[in-house]
Amino acid sequence: MQKIAMLGSGFIGRFYAESIHGQRSRDRVVAIYARREESAKKFADDYGCDFWSSNMEEVIAHPDVNMVCIALPNNVHEEAVLLCAKHKKAVVSTKPLGRNGAEALRMLKAVEEAGIFAGYLEDLCYTPKFLKSLESVKNGSLGRIIWAKSREAHPGPHSEWFWDIEQAGGGCILDLGCHCIEISRNFIGKDIKPVEVMCWADTQVKPIDAEDHAIALVKYENGAIGQFEVSWTFRGGMDLRDEVMGTEGTIWINNFLRTGFEMFTTGQNPDGAGEEYVAEKAESNTGWLFPVGDEVNDLGYNHMFTDMFNSVEKGNTPAETFYDGYIVNAVIDAAYKSAKSKLWEKVELPVWRGREGVEKPSNYVSYNETHYLIKQEVTHDGRNKLILKDKVTGKITEQDI
Repeated sequence: MQKIAMLGSGFIGRFYAESIHGQRSRDRVVAIYARREESAKKFADDYGCDFWSSNMEEVIAHPDVNMVCIALPNNVHEEAVLLCAKHKKAVVSTKPLGRNGAEALRMLKAVEEAGIFAGYLEDLCYTPKFLKSLESVKNGSLGRIIWAKSREAHPGPHSEWFWDIEQAGGGCILDLGCHCIEISRNFIGKDIKPVEVMCWADTQVKPIDAEDHAIALVKYENGAIGQFEVSWTFRGGMDLRDEVMGTEGTIWINNFLRTGFEMFTTGQNPDGAGEEYVAEKAESNTGWLFPVGDEVNDLGYNHMFTDMFNSVEKGNTPAETFYDGYIVNAVIDAAYKSAKSKLWEKVELPVWRGREGVEKPSNYVSYNETHYLIKQEVTHDGRNKLILKDKVTGKITEQDI
């Protein structure tokens, strides 16, 4: 049984608590820290916590706590992690790990030096659709992965601190890009080094100092490309989509807006209020709606916490670690540099534990001793056609078989 101290009583802390209390049944949030006492007390009442406080260290150090879950604004992640290291408490942290790569690396070093378990709560790398897709990719069904694209767009986050660049550390790139980068890393291969980033970012709609819309390409050492599209300006709810392209296949994933559950309501029910709740960041409760059957599960929280708890109990490494969070932060740093310079910017990785010197594979596929195969297809008139390239002359020809 995991006895958890939740740090943060807001939106994400409540999502986490719903999952923790619902998945394996035996795990409990036993203590809650919030900056405001009234918020801590309400969370404790709602989730049956034995202890609540507005003193973070007091909650982390509580003798009943054996794991700490960080669900706090970005600017206090490092403080919380250092306290967990001080008190030798296992820790799991929400995304992004830090506001930048240097901050994330300090947290990684702190937990490793303290010898404590540390997991990175990247929920979108645990959705059922993602896990099934990743299994297919790892089994080779798509061949060599050459492009992985991830998109997250919605009208903007729930809490005020996200909109403050000092507390958050950035805008939609940091908030949403962290998901998209790690999704692509999984598909391309976590042992493949991200080397360069080209990014466009702008503040198009919101009256804030950070970016509210961004698009970027992440170049990997083996020639693969990761792409992310993120926005706080999208209207219509929350759009979560991934695409993976390999030499032998393609995967398209739609996690939220089109899930196979659609309904229409005029809102003319007895109280005239429409649906009380539709889905996270839904902008309407009347008309055509796109509910999500089980948000906690469909967004990956259940599988994520099961992995974390099973890993800490068995002494295993979870699928998502503080090291992964640090790599993501380093890629984001390069994206911010590129958005300003308008150039490809190097990903700075003072600590890298993956493969080194991976070369881009050859594009040439032999058809026979004399020709490379470019393409084979059956045309509308029934021809089985080959397009070939001569290995010596380079001449491209076609022939029927």
